[in-house]
Amino acid sequence: MNRFTSRWLTILVVALFTSMSAWAGSCDNITADEALKAEDARYAAQMSNDFAAMEKLFSPDLVYTHTSSVVDNKQTYIESMRSGAVVYKVMRRSDVQVRTFGCIAILTGNGNFDVRVNDKDLNVLLRFHSIWQKKDGVVQYVSWQSTRIP
Repeated sequence: MNRFTSRWLTILVVALFTSMSAWAGSCDNITADEALKAEDARYAAQMSNDFAAMEKLFSPDLVYTHTSSVVDNKQTYIESMRSGAVVYKVMRRSDVQVRTFGCIAILTGNGNFDVRVNDKDLNVLLRFHSIWQKKDGVVQYVSWQSTRIP
């Protein structure tokens, strides 16, 4: 193996080991109650345009897939609300089940959202997965996937 390849292989192995160790060491068990309280806090933050709360609640790795199939990350999702293009007026959920898997909680349920998108009022009925992760004692929102209910 040449010196260049050997050096890059060593760097890659060290980086992989370091990132895996950091992730594994920071995962904390999440409870269903913690996940539901975090989801409540998210709904409250979005309905009141509390962007500081959203910044704390939303993971830097957030993937938000809308019923329209548009996909946002943390920055684009918050910016859609900050700009006024999307306004969550009322967010209701029902029939929620929470499953926990170590540091991950998956909420599955129905949503009934009154939202304004580009100055058009909508009532959106949907089925969703909302995923939360607890790392270093902090619960953060990592993913959303929803499908409209016909």
